[in-house]
Amino acid sequence: MRILLVEDHLELGALLHRRLGKSGHTIEWVKDGENAIRYATHGNWDVILLDIMLPDKDGFRVLEEIRGLGLNTPVLTLTARTEIDDKVSMLDLGADDYMVKPFDFRELEARLRALQRRPLGQVANTYTVGPLTVDSKARRIYQQELHVDFGPREFCLLELLLGRLNHAVSKERLLMQLYNFDEQATTNAVELHISRLRRKLQPLGVRIETIRGVGYSAQLQS
Repeated sequence: MRILLVEDHLELGALLHRRLGKSGHTIEWVKDGENAIRYATHGNWDVILLDIMLPDKDGFRVLEEIRGLGLNTPVLTLTARTEIDDKVSMLDLGADDYMVKPFDFRELEARLRALQRRPLGQVANTYTVGPLTVDSKARRIYQQELHVDFGPREFCLLELLLGRLNHAVSKERLLMQLYNFDEQATTNAVELHISRLRRKLQPLGVRIETIRGVGYSAQLQS
């Protein structure tokens, strides 16, 4: 992922820059709100990781300005505030998710991956794919009165396939998205998850086709 990191705390910023870079992401680190807006609007980012407490323009103002300019890049906010009003304000201003400091780095990476998996232009927790309603937060898919729940990696895999509906996604890409670099996993693990998904998706009218020599493609039954 190409991530814009906005964090004025030097120690935390350096840690995030190092850890995210080690995980294979490309990071641009800025330390104030003015630069956050400038970089956000003049770059192609997968996610903006935005601290709320900044020395000039705080994260609330940054959010308000970039959303006002029509920028729909996913934004994950970082805050030391725990008040519910602050959390509501972040979401109302256009944040896609938030984490309260201190946080576990593994959870941060998982939330970044979840934002990346959403189909292009979809920034809400709930979105539609054909007749399906996808709830990313609950890891659940609805079709009229029917709903099906999924485990974390099952849902990760499903969102990746739905985001490329009717197009093939390689096993290698799915493997890279499902597991961290330090986890021992092979494409056999992807095949196992695909098998489980097929059983769960049958009542929803979703097929996962094997594209020989490439990977898999999700398709909606007509």
